[in-house]
Amino acid sequence: MSFVSLNVGAHTPRKARGLALLVALLVTTAAPLVRAGDTLTEPTKVDKAITKELIGLIQEGHISGMSVDDRMSARCMKSFLKSLDPMKMYFLQSDIEEFNKHKLQLDDQLLKQDLSFGFDVIRRFQQRVREKLPIIEKQVDAEHDFSVEESLVVEPDLLRYPRDEAAVKERWRKRIKHDILVETADDIELDEVRKKLKKRYNSFAKRMDATDNDELLEMYLGALTTSFDPHSTYMSPHTLENFEISMRLELDGIGAVLRSIDGYTTIERIVKGGAADRDGRLQAKDQIVAVGQADDDELTDVVDWKLTDVVPLVRGKRGTIVRLLVIPHGGGERRVYEITRDKVELADASAQGEVFEVEQGEKKHKVGVIDLPSFYRDMKGAEAGKENVTSTTKDVRKILRQFKVQDVETVVLDLRSNGGGSLTEAIDLTGVFIKSGPVLQVRNYNNNVRSHRDNDDGTEWDGPLVVLVSRFSASASEIVAAAIQDYSRGIVVGDPMTHGKGTVQTLVDLGRRGGPNLGALKLTFQQFYRVNGASTQNRGVQSDIELPSLTAHYGVGEAELDHSVAFHRIDPAKYRSAKSITKNTVKSLRERSARRVAVSEDFKEVSDRIQRYLKYKDRDTVPLKRETYLAQRKELEIDLDDEDGSDSDTEDGAKKDTADVAGADDKTDDAAAEEPENKIERNYYLEEAMQIAIDLLKARRQVVVHP
Repeated sequence: MSFVSLNVGAHTPRKARGLALLVALLVTTAAPLVRAGDTLTEPTKVDKAITKELIGLIQEGHISGMSVDDRMSARCMKSFLKSLDPMKMYFLQSDIEEFNKHKLQLDDQLLKQDLSFGFDVIRRFQQRVREKLPIIEKQVDAEHDFSVEESLVVEPDLLRYPRDEAAVKERWRKRIKHDILVETADDIELDEVRKKLKKRYNSFAKRMDATDNDELLEMYLGALTTSFDPHSTYMSPHTLENFEISMRLELDGIGAVLRSIDGYTTIERIVKGGAADRDGRLQAKDQIVAVGQADDDELTDVVDWKLTDVVPLVRGKRGTIVRLLVIPHGGGERRVYEITRDKVELADASAQGEVFEVEQGEKKHKVGVIDLPSFYRDMKGAEAGKENVTSTTKDVRKILRQFKVQDVETVVLDLRSNGGGSLTEAIDLTGVFIKSGPVLQVRNYNNNVRSHRDNDDGTEWDGPLVVLVSRFSASASEIVAAAIQDYSRGIVVGDPMTHGKGTVQTLVDLGRRGGPNLGALKLTFQQFYRVNGASTQNRGVQSDIELPSLTAHYGVGEAELDHSVAFHRIDPAKYRSAKSITKNTVKSLRERSARRVAVSEDFKEVSDRIQRYLKYKDRDTVPLKRETYLAQRKELEIDLDDEDGSDSDTEDGAKKDTADVAGADDKTDDAAAEEPENKIERNYYLEEAMQIAIDLLKARRQVVVHP
C-alpha cells in the first residue's frame, strides 16, 4: 500500500453500475487490452467507454460533490497543457490562444465521450516537437559565450509561450546553453556533450511520436481527475499492471520509487531493505539521467523520457547489474552507481524494532525504537479468512512483547518515512496504545459521518511513548499520530507538521472481473477527521516538540498541491483522554530538548544546511555565466547523508507519473555480512528523540495527574 499511499475506507461510491470496486486494494486479475496499433489512432469505442464510466464514477462518488463543469474544464486544460510542456518550450502562443477557445467546452465534450480535443492537442505537440529539432541542433553546434551575465528562467509561472520565431530561438538558445554548461561542468568534452544533447532531443521527439491511445488517455483523463483533487487519478492498463505487480511484491529491481518531474526521472524514495537501500548511495530526490547494463559500453540518456520507458531499463533479473548516471539532490558532480538487482517483498517495508541503551545523567535507560515505514496488510489473505496474514499491528505487537521481555522503559515509534497505507491497520495500531474508543471519524460524499473505533479494551503498551514524524508522514501515519496526541498518550516530535493528507481513496476497476484490462480510477471518496473534530487535511498534525531538519523546508505538503481538498471541521467524537501528559509536561520537555539541541554540533550543522538550502530554494533563475554557476553549485553541494532519514513517499499529487522499480528481500551473503549490528541507525536525530522519551519517562514517574 505504501507504493501509492492509499487509505481505504468502508463506504463505496453509489451506483457503481456493476463495475468491480476494488476496496482495500483487492486487485483483480485482468487480461491485457489489445489495441489495433502501437501509436495514436482515432478515439476508439473502448476509449469512449472508459471515459463514460470514469466521469460517471467521479461525479457520483467524489468527496467534493463537484461535477464535470466549466470550472473542471478550465482546470483540465491547464493541467493537460502543463503536463505536456511544463517549461513552455514547444507550444506557441498562437497554439494556446487556439486551445483556449475550448477552455470552457471540454466538460461538454467529455460528457459526450468526445475526446477529439485531447487527440488534437497531442498531435499539435508532436508537430511542434519535430519543428524544434533544427533549432535545437543549430544551438547545440553554436559557440556560446559563458562569460556573459545572463540567466535562464526556471520558474514556469514566470514564463510566457513564445509568440514568434525570434522568441522561440532565444528560449532554446538559453536552454541549450544551460544544458551545455551543466554537462561541461562535469568535465565532459564539448564534442561528447553535443552528441549527447542531439541524441536526447531526437529521442524525445521519437518517443512523443510513439504516443499511443492508452498514454494519451491517461494524460487527458488524468488531467480531468486531478482537477477534482491531486489524488484522484486514472490509471491506464499499463499503469494498472504495474500497480498489480507492486501489490504482488514479487518484482525484481533496485528498490526505488521513481517519479518523472519536468523531464527528469527522480528518486521519490528508497525502498527499505532493497538493493539501493543496502548499497546506500542513491538518495531521495536524486535524478537519474542515464541508464545502462553491466556489459554496456555506453549509458542511454533518459532525460525527457517517459517514465514507462525508463522503468524497464532499471528493472531486470535479480543478480544482474544496472548502471545509473545520477545527479545528486542539491547539486554536485554526477556519479555512476552500479547496483545489483534483487527481489522485493512486503517484508522489506515491515516494522523493525531495536532496543538501545541511552545515557542520561549517570543512568542508562533502555529505549525501544520501532521503525514503521508503511501501514501494510495482506487484504486478500484477510478476506479469504487466512490465519497469520501479514499485518502491521501484529508485527508491532510482537515487537512490543519482545521489548517487555528486555525491560524496555520507554518507546519511540518512528513514522518519519511512512507515507500511509491501510486504514484498518492505522485503527488497529492505535488500539495497541489506547484502551478503547474512537480513533478517527470519516465523512463521505453524502456528508454522512461515522466513527472508526478501537473496541479492544486493553493495550499492548501503556508506558511512555514518543511518535517521531516528518513532512513525509502522511495519511495513516497522521491518523495514528493525531489519535496518540488527542488521547494524551504520547508526545509527537519532529518537523513542525506532518504532510496534511486527510483524504481516503479507493480503487475502481474499469473492466469487469475476468474481462479486459481497461485501467482503473483511484477515487477520493472520503475525508477523515481526528476525534477532536479537526481534519488533518492541509494542516497535518502539529508536533509537540520540533527538531531542526531540512525536510521541514522541502515544500512537499498537501497544501502545496493543486486543487487539494479544503480543511474542514466536524463535531468531536465522544472519547476519554488518558490525561497522562499535561501542558506543563510538554513545556518542560520542549525546554529540555531545546537546551540539548542548542549545544549540539550535529544540529548546528543542520541549521547551516538549512540556511544554504533556503538561500536558493525559491530561486526563479539559474545563472548562465560559468563562473557564477560553478560557485553556486559548489555552495549547494549539501551532504544529506546524516539528515533525519525522511526520504519517503510525498504522496501521488506530483507533476507527473510515479512508478515502482521494486526492491530486494533476498540478501546475498556479502550484503548480510556487511549489515550493521543494529537494524535501525542510531544517529543524532534519533538520539534526541530517545532523550525526549527518557524525559517523558521521568516526568510520568514524578507527576501525579489530576482529572
